[in-house]
Amino acid sequence: MRMHDIAAIIGTASAGAVLFYLLFIFPAQWLKVERVREPLGLGIRVLQISDLHVDMLRISSGKLRRVIEREKPDYIFLTGDYTHTLADFPKLGRYLSAIAGVGVPVYAVLGNHDHQLAKISRMVGLFDQYGIRVLRNESLELPQFHLVGIDNDSTGHSRAEASFQRVREQSGKPIIVITHDPNVVLKIRRDYDYLMSGHLHGKQFNIPFFFKFKHKGALPARGIYKGLHRHDRGPFYISKGIGQAGINVRFLVRSEVTLHEL
Repeated sequence: MRMHDIAAIIGTASAGAVLFYLLFIFPAQWLKVERVREPLGLGIRVLQISDLHVDMLRISSGKLRRVIEREKPDYIFLTGDYTHTLADFPKLGRYLSAIAGVGVPVYAVLGNHDHQLAKISRMVGLFDQYGIRVLRNESLELPQFHLVGIDNDSTGHSRAEASFQRVREQSGKPIIVITHDPNVVLKIRRDYDYLMSGHLHGKQFNIPFFFKFKHKGALPARGIYKGLHRHDRGPFYISKGIGQAGINVRFLVRSEVTLHEL
C-alpha cells in the first residue's frame, strides 16, 4: 500500500472520529441551561436537574456545582433516575454533595432506574445524608407553595391521589408537582399550578418517529416528549435530562438543566 493511500485512510478515519464526537459525544458534554417562565407570582427560581444517570453522565460534579452557583436558584428539584446499582453510590454521593453543598433547599423524587435497586431505602438514606428530602407520593407545605412529589409511574409506584392528600387548597398557595415519568399527568385528578418531570431525555436520539418504535407511554406517542405543555389540570414541563440511558451518547439533543422562573 502506498504512503498516500495510508494517509488518505488515516485522514478519513480521523474525520470520521471527529464527526462521531461532534454528533454523539459533544451534545452530552455541552450542558444547556434551559430557561422557562411560568407566571405563578412567586418570584422564585427553581433549578430542575433530571436523569443524572451517574453511570452514564459526561457532566462533572464540579461543573454542575458551578452552574448552580452562577444561577443562584431558590430551590433545586431532582426529578429521578440517579443510578440502578449500589456500586455507583460513591459517585452519586459526589454529585449530591455538589448539589446540596451550595446551601439551597433540595427536594427529590425517584425514577424507574432507581426502582431497580433491591433496597430503595438505601438510596433514600443516601439522600438523607446530604439533607435532601425524597418525596414518595406525599406533599409538603413550604412558605410560598405546596410541593407534591409523585413516585415513578412507569414502574407502578405512583399514587397520584394520595400525593395530594395533605394539600390544603384553602391556603390559596400554588401547587407545584415534581415527578419522573410525565405520563402520570393523565392520571392526576386534582388541579395543580405547575408540574416538572423528566424520563424521556428529549428522545436522546433526535430521530423522526423514535417513540413510534420505542414505547414510552401515551404522551411521547402523541409527540409530547420535551418542553412546556398544557393539560386540563395544569401546565407541565418535560426536561431533556442531564445524563444518558442505555448508551452513553446523544444525537442532536443536548444535556439540560432547567431554570424555572415562577
